[in-house]
Amino acid sequence: MGLDGEQPRDNIPTNLRLLMVLEEVARAGVPVTPTDVNANLELPKPTIHRLFATLEEERFLQRDLDGRTYSPGPRLRTFAASILSSLRIRTARQAILKRLSREIGETCNIALPDRDAMLYLERVETEWPLRIQLPQGTRVPFHCTASGKMYLSSLAPNHLQRYLNATALTQKTENTITDRAALMAELAEVTRQGFSLDRAEFMEDMIALAVPIVEGNGRLMATLSFHAPTQRFDIDRALTHLDALRDAASELSLLIEADA
Repeated sequence: MGLDGEQPRDNIPTNLRLLMVLEEVARAGVPVTPTDVNANLELPKPTIHRLFATLEEERFLQRDLDGRTYSPGPRLRTFAASILSSLRIRTARQAILKRLSREIGETCNIALPDRDAMLYLERVETEWPLRIQLPQGTRVPFHCTASGKMYLSSLAPNHLQRYLNATALTQKTENTITDRAALMAELAEVTRQGFSLDRAEFMEDMIALAVPIVEGNGRLMATLSFHAPTQRFDIDRALTHLDALRDAASELSLLIEADA
């Protein structure tokens, strides 16, 4: 029976069912169970479990650590990144990043959450000869980077707790936050202020500032950040560019929405 006592739907065309499952997973934005997804689709129970099994086998979905919930798998994440990297979007996105990099004078990045790390999708390098090498395609940890902490702060409390319980907070520098309670307090502050800082927590002598790039519903889709060596920047100077970073993130949000 459906939630309202009606019979499960069987009128969704077979060739649309897998796509509609993926659409529901993407809409949720958090790990989901087949039952969660089926609350909207109302397919027969054996059908929804068969669809999840197929998507997991083909690596479009992957089972999470709890063994019950599913998240986007590598093929679905690659698919999403390819859409965001389409030529029309990329040309305009590069223009925004280049303008921002010129204004700040440092390297600017767009990063996507990629299961257990942030993935650098786009990057515009500073012209300074002294620069930090984190090329496009680099994956960096959540807990000690500005972009990663920005993402973690967007998670629902139960999903954040699950991440913290399952993850080793590896110390990268003497400033890395490795205490879970301290990291939770830091993430609460990120949520309150709407930006995130890396105070030389990932690499010695590097700081970074990140803001969210959000979808129309306000959900974090990616992050926009810049990083700089401490020889040129300190945290106070970085924060003077917060408004420019936020303005560029808003432009990027509108750009992606317009192309959707």
